[in-house]
Amino acid sequence: MADDTTDTKSSNQMWGGRFASGPDAIMEEINASIGFDKKLFAQDIRGSIAHATMLAHQGIISTDDKDKIVHGLNTILSEIESGNFEFSRQLEDIHMNVEARLATLIGPAAGRLHTARSRNDQVALDFRLWVKEELQKTEQMLTGLIAAFLDRAEEHAESVMPGFTHLQTAQPVTFGHHCMAYVEMFGRDRSRVRHAIEHLDESPIGAAALAGTGYPIDRHMTAKALGFREPTRNSIDTVSDRDFAIEFLSIAAIAGMHLSRLAEEIVIWSTPQFGFVRLSDAFSTGSSIMPQKKNPDAAELVRAKTGRINGSLVALLTIMKGLPLAYSKDMQEDKEQVFDAAESLELAIAAMTGMVRDMTVNTARMKAAAGSGYSTATDLADWLVREAGLPFRDAHHVTGRAVALAESKGCDLAELPLSDLQAIHAAITDKVYDVLTVEASVASRKSFGGTAPSEVRKQIAFWRARN
Repeated sequence: MADDTTDTKSSNQMWGGRFASGPDAIMEEINASIGFDKKLFAQDIRGSIAHATMLAHQGIISTDDKDKIVHGLNTILSEIESGNFEFSRQLEDIHMNVEARLATLIGPAAGRLHTARSRNDQVALDFRLWVKEELQKTEQMLTGLIAAFLDRAEEHAESVMPGFTHLQTAQPVTFGHHCMAYVEMFGRDRSRVRHAIEHLDESPIGAAALAGTGYPIDRHMTAKALGFREPTRNSIDTVSDRDFAIEFLSIAAIAGMHLSRLAEEIVIWSTPQFGFVRLSDAFSTGSSIMPQKKNPDAAELVRAKTGRINGSLVALLTIMKGLPLAYSKDMQEDKEQVFDAAESLELAIAAMTGMVRDMTVNTARMKAAAGSGYSTATDLADWLVREAGLPFRDAHHVTGRAVALAESKGCDLAELPLSDLQAIHAAITDKVYDVLTVEASVASRKSFGGTAPSEVRKQIAFWRARN
């Protein structure tokens, strides 16, 4: 997608009169982008139809030429969608492939389409339209993933499981509360998507090569026709801006990181050692040598896709970091990164949504694990503060001694005799046993956003209302 500062022809090499001969095979290979930018055909044709319609409305081209152009472009769209269009590497990019075919279909009128525009603002338009549509698709997919988590959270609002820090048992929580943590994560991702759509919702077409145009065009008309809020306000920035693509990749990288963290938990939870969840056969594979194996390959591949997405973000940031204004051919390298990241993100969200909906949760195994590692120790310390009036640091010390005693006896805190607890601190009574069960622990965490089932249900209701 080269700088379009010369007139072009529909010959094999559209170099105009400046060059005595066409590029050699190496130049053709490095210069051509049709192998990947043909993905933009629908956006390119849509933009050209809006541009031609505006040109006719402004009296820049005739209505007859406009009608021929629009009919020809719709014919080309049908040919591409049906697989009957032959893309040519010699024509470099999607723009010249479409224009050359249009000239064959309608003759000289095709040459009027490129009036008052450049391939620079044309590709900026095509790419921006594509990214906007991809963001809208991502928003819908994230909404589906959030809905899957809301269903599982509601189902397991009271299902007790261990909460972890440092991957060590910390305090009991509910599986519903854990699911809602991912609702918050993916909710932030969706919010970023919506903000990105708002940021890019400006039409580049009409900026031309970099300086605008002397033709009396109506950029507001084309912006409205293409579904943009308004046209861009600086022609130099318009053709050199790829912030919208970088922002998409940064959003994809953050969402991918969230998906990867979830994938890692699913991989851990599905091991025999944990046994918290069991993935359906649809998202698992077997081993070629070990018949007992059921591998969480879908989750592992989601985890790996994040690396590809991160790589795309770093690549585009590196491409753009040294470019002077306005357009440089380096920017042709932007699309493959975005296309690959979008495909990876779509697949990862779809796979994770399926896994969350299909997996079987072993609540008995989770409950048994929730009480391990002296997970109610904080509840004992809180009880000593609340009922015995100890400063928290003193209560923390007393609780530490109780944990050490239970560990030496190979039992849980709730299994220590009252006499042993009173030997550590005389203020302890038999009422302490009311807070040493995992159910009592989670039920007591009623602070806003806490793990108590009543609070989990409040957050589920909040998210259902906004999802």
